[in-house]
Amino acid sequence: MARYANVIVDISMEKLDRTFQYRIPEALRKDLRVGMQVVVPFGKGTRTLTGYVVELTDVCEFEPARLKEIEAVSEKGIPLEGQLIALAQWMRRNYGATMNQALKTVLPVRKKVREKTRRKLVRVISLKEAESFLKLFERKHQTARLRLLAALTDTPEVDYRLASEQLHLTASTIKKLEEMGILRVETVTLSRNPVRVSKMQAHPFDLTKAQQAAAEDIKRRRMAGDRRPALIHGVTGSGKTAVYLELIADVLAEGREAIVLIPEIALTFQTAMRFYKRFGDQVSILNSRLSAGERYDQLERARRGEVRVMIGPRSALFTPFQNLGIIVIDEEHEASYKSETAPRYHARETAIERARMAGAVVVLGSATPSVESYEKAQNGTYCLYKLEQRVFGQALPSVEVVDLRQELRMGNRSILSGRLRELMEDRLGKGQQIMLFLNRRGYAGFVSCRACGHVLKCPHCDVSMSLHMGGRMVCHYCGYEERERKKCPSCGSPYIGAFRAGTQQAAELVKREFPGARVLRMDMDTTKNKDGHEKILEAFAEGQADILVGTQMIVKGHDFPAVTLVGILAADLSLYAGDYRASERTFQLLTQAAGRAGRGQEEGIAVIQTYSPDHYSIVTAAAQDYGSFFQQELRYRRLMEYPPVAHLLAVCLSGREKEQLEDGAGRVKTELQKWIGSSSVQLIGPADAYVAKVNDIYRKVVYLKAKELEQLAELKEQLELFWQEQTEIQPLNIQFDMNPMSGY
Repeated sequence: MARYANVIVDISMEKLDRTFQYRIPEALRKDLRVGMQVVVPFGKGTRTLTGYVVELTDVCEFEPARLKEIEAVSEKGIPLEGQLIALAQWMRRNYGATMNQALKTVLPVRKKVREKTRRKLVRVISLKEAESFLKLFERKHQTARLRLLAALTDTPEVDYRLASEQLHLTASTIKKLEEMGILRVETVTLSRNPVRVSKMQAHPFDLTKAQQAAAEDIKRRRMAGDRRPALIHGVTGSGKTAVYLELIADVLAEGREAIVLIPEIALTFQTAMRFYKRFGDQVSILNSRLSAGERYDQLERARRGEVRVMIGPRSALFTPFQNLGIIVIDEEHEASYKSETAPRYHARETAIERARMAGAVVVLGSATPSVESYEKAQNGTYCLYKLEQRVFGQALPSVEVVDLRQELRMGNRSILSGRLRELMEDRLGKGQQIMLFLNRRGYAGFVSCRACGHVLKCPHCDVSMSLHMGGRMVCHYCGYEERERKKCPSCGSPYIGAFRAGTQQAAELVKREFPGARVLRMDMDTTKNKDGHEKILEAFAEGQADILVGTQMIVKGHDFPAVTLVGILAADLSLYAGDYRASERTFQLLTQAAGRAGRGQEEGIAVIQTYSPDHYSIVTAAAQDYGSFFQQELRYRRLMEYPPVAHLLAVCLSGREKEQLEDGAGRVKTELQKWIGSSSVQLIGPADAYVAKVNDIYRKVVYLKAKELEQLAELKEQLELFWQEQTEIQPLNIQFDMNPMSGY
């Protein structure tokens, strides 16, 4: 048995990112395991802290007499599996963060919350004995005891609280019958179950030939020990979920568990219903809208084996399953799988690492795979499966592109084109449903000409310039800036400015244009309350509204058979978002949005409104031609050396003092230049971040490009050590983002 333990101390406010060694007391040596939370003395005096055991060893790194002893295993702490500790270490190395930050990420609930319980009264005597006591109580006029025993004669157990309130009993009456051996009081622990069963239509379980072929081959490879991730590229409505269900059923039959990742909380409800109707109470969900008690209960149920299928956004990846068999990542292309806080991990890559540790398989699914994943499928790193037909043979929706420049020339300044308005009137007249999509999630501010569609771009980075206060146009990749233009450099038109829009204005306009229509709006404002997503989606699914206006949360994975028209109000909001993934994101959003139409018996149509009808992402989305888009996008990435052709590391610096930040950024650049030397690593910046100042905190970013990921990981490690030594710039904050999903 090991005599020493290396412990990482849980100090969130202090910059301690290393292990401390402690002696293991004799009483704990038999039971102490890697991953346990322990109470240890720390520093001088009587101060104690909690920490996690990350290693057990017989090698003492210091004088044994100098080592302090572990005081106890924390009773309140949730033990952390050694596998998750190893995963946290991998995340720290690859994504940049302290070990504490990584551990806190893999521990979604760190403290035990109060268990939810209920008490019940259980009769322990036979009915014949009960009859004797009933006569006794009646003879002695003990009416309270008589009422309680009569209730227990009708049913062997009753709820304690219900009995007290409805039968007007005191605690002493119940206690007396317990002392007489007539009943016993039992306390039952209740699990808060966030899965709310709905009337929504279940997903069909019978597989098509294409679905069956994909499922059988993935099973065959898994049994043969081929652990390569599987990428299911299926058109919208092709039934990727049915394949997931089949694969998970196979894994559950082996006594193993499954994690299903979804990109949006809004999808949790509909996805959970499909799985719940197949697997029942074995299914649960995790997301940020659950209470602390609900989250704790679900993790504990998973730990005890009561839950075997966990569904949720990226944090569900860290469900403490002991025998994980499969991880499914639906809509794998979504940017929400990338964490926005340290460690800035990507759920796809982290899932692949966890699956490797657990001997599990990863299944990715999308109608519009990420360029990175599809490139790996092309070179054999992933196994590719295609579902090219919708489940019930429905045709893909027809797509029309409306040139908003032409609408402007015709005098139409509304956000609804003439063609879209015409189709909306027709669908409303037929009692069919409509979805209107407007992506305003942070992509407001690019500068374009309304007359010719020209967008002002950085001459060095081929990304759009952003309009800032004071009339400055700035590139957030290299720092290039110039004065705001008053006329279009392409056609000379004065109709040039920042493109902005919003779902609230769109919903209000639709209500004015179609006063008889019932309109729902779905965005961050209308879904911030608990169950907000479910209520809106269920109302729309049940036909309580004719038109649903919303952001990207309405176009991902939802299945509404009555929707026959989808309108994309402004495709340019994502097309000119100021980062290198803008074209990819636009293609994905447009294809996903169009795919919501015509999933029932009626044919569907989608209308894309844009100022850039000739852009390849718009053209290929209208044709729903992923292959053509992928080839053109990959050519662009090769030209600019963006992922997946090369890897990109963003070094983000921030601080309250502008001069100190500029000095720190300069030092970082100087050191990086020394380390890079004559290697092929490219250094760009420092430049101001997209928003250069937030709450009086100034922000700058340095970019590094390299062919090999390991080169950037090594530079990150060196930079972390350098930063710890620079006491003059310690007030500054530094964070790392490997292969960022958006610009800074």
